[in-house]
Amino acid sequence: MTPLTPAAFALLLALTEGEQHGYRLIADVERLTGGTLVLGPGTLYRTLQRLRVDGMVEESDTDEEAVRADRRAERRRSYRITPTGSRAVRDEARRLANLLSSETARAVLRSDERGEG
Repeated sequence: MTPLTPAAFALLLALTEGEQHGYRLIADVERLTGGTLVLGPGTLYRTLQRLRVDGMVEESDTDEEAVRADRRAERRRSYRITPTGSRAVRDEARRLANLLSSETARAVLRSDERGEG
């Protein structure tokens, strides 16, 4: 499996919490990454499109009742993770956890805590 980009991983991780629309995903990615990854609309929608092509996310059906109540809801697309996306985010989380549990990674983190580097 090819590693996911940080944006793709963060979006899939956010979607494991449930179906969401684009601007909510931007906020959730920022929350999940402690503010270290802030997606602009261009990056968000390009990444979502790539994830759709790869079968990892799908667009949800439009809620017709919501559209009748608020015409803006027609433009607000929601996305959900697919089983393929769930496997990919799980595999990437394992890959990163293994990498971070290495002695080398622990040494780097220890040196950072001591202010070395």
